[in-house]
Amino acid sequence: MNLAVKEKKKTAEVRRRGSGAQRVYEELKRDILCLDLKPSDLLDESALSQKFGMSRSPVREALIRLSMEGLVVTLPNKSTLVAPLGLEEFQSYLDALDLVQRVTTRLAARLRTQADLKAIIAREKEYKKARAVGNVSDMIESNLKFHMAISNAARNKYLDFLHARLLDDGRRMLHLYFRSFGDAVPESTEHDHDLIVKAIRNQDEDLAESHAHDHVMGVGKQFLGYLGAYQLTDFKLSV
Repeated sequence: MNLAVKEKKKTAEVRRRGSGAQRVYEELKRDILCLDLKPSDLLDESALSQKFGMSRSPVREALIRLSMEGLVVTLPNKSTLVAPLGLEEFQSYLDALDLVQRVTTRLAARLRTQADLKAIIAREKEYKKARAVGNVSDMIESNLKFHMAISNAARNKYLDFLHARLLDDGRRMLHLYFRSFGDAVPESTEHDHDLIVKAIRNQDEDLAESHAHDHVMGVGKQFLGYLGAYQLTDFKLSV
């Protein structure tokens, strides 16, 4: 076998391994963010290799990538777990999200074009459609796209990057947030988005920032209320 053929086979093998790792990464990330894989669940390389029908190398590569994003943790004994939610840091997370959404929404109101406004409205319609049918995963995805459409209109790549990371980090908590409403998420959850869109359309920077702040604080209050609620209903304990 000549050198050219060997190099071609080697390149093809690297590409296959890379595509396999990408597939594992995407599926595990989706399951973690949707809470199908729960915080502290064990991620066994051997079991994952069998599940995905591939060697342990692409699985290990995917786990390393997820670890860099803070979604999995590796213990001293080399076991890999889904990362805890880190609820003790929720207030810090909320503070960061509040500041970033306030500034991006203010800038969007100032700088948005008609194309930006059209994109923001389209993402909000997607959210409303997902809420109407009760699809929580689609609500979370469309909510992220809605806020990123606003962020894109702000014309600042550094804020855009930070905003995307914060929204991504918050997906698991958003599942708990929507769960806090019980069987159906009320139509009132769309109200904040509507107010934000209206302020951006009117290019009212102060009002856009104010609505963005109220939106984050409202989500935080609902989420913390859910976590602090007494979960047991009244019942008699007999022995």
